[in-house]
Amino acid sequence: MSILDNNKGLKAEVDKVAEVAGLLWAKGWAERNGGNITVNVTEYVNDAMRALPAICGARPIGKTLPHLKGCWFYCKGTGKRMRDLARRPMENGSIIRITDDCAHYEIVADAPVAPTSELPSHLAVHDYLLAKGSQYRASLHTHPIELVALTHSRKWIEKDVATRMLWSMIPETKAFCPRGLGMVPYMMPSSVELADATIRTLDEDYDVVMWEKHGVFAVDTDIMDAFDQVDVLNKAAQIYIAARGMGFEPEGMSDAQLKEMSEAFGLPK
Repeated sequence: MSILDNNKGLKAEVDKVAEVAGLLWAKGWAERNGGNITVNVTEYVNDAMRALPAICGARPIGKTLPHLKGCWFYCKGTGKRMRDLARRPMENGSIIRITDDCAHYEIVADAPVAPTSELPSHLAVHDYLLAKGSQYRASLHTHPIELVALTHSRKWIEKDVATRMLWSMIPETKAFCPRGLGMVPYMMPSSVELADATIRTLDEDYDVVMWEKHGVFAVDTDIMDAFDQVDVLNKAAQIYIAARGMGFEPEGMSDAQLKEMSEAFGLPK
């Protein structure tokens, strides 16, 4: 029996995670066990779930996150592959709840699958989102090939240089990723420093943060929307790289055209 049984809302959310995991694998953005997903599923918690005992004892998060009291999350499992999660999400991920001290979590279902090693970073972002009253409930880390390739050139690391180029490749990029692409210089993966830098960059009004030579971290209302933002940005990078491969520097949309887009659609930037 699964915790998803008789909970249509929770099952739909986990199914969406599984669908995204399959898309990440198909695109080549999730080699081996690369990438992570965490989704705040608190809104789907019912009395039957609250009564469930923990599968194993409380485990430390590594920090106290006061805004996560009473929160529940679906998390990809540590060492698990996205391609396997796509087929069997509750064997390659788990549902956890945060304990009342806001410093520990318990695995509740379906199996004792330890969450991603990057759980403290992901939970810190969720704590930040709740603290600011954001409606964002999903976080995604993945390795989009063309966006990562851009970060191997110094000029694209400068603030908003990549954003301006990506927006200019096709109108949909600015329309669907209106806050652009934040940049974080290379830091050790899974480190506290990287997590803190990511939160600082999100706080500069970005939804998608690029980690130099590593990947992206995206947040949105649900996991499919987070995926869509990364997908649109990476398509723009593909267009740029395709033009360069044809032997020319793409012209891109003009500042006037981008401004017209922002005004017509009421975009934030």
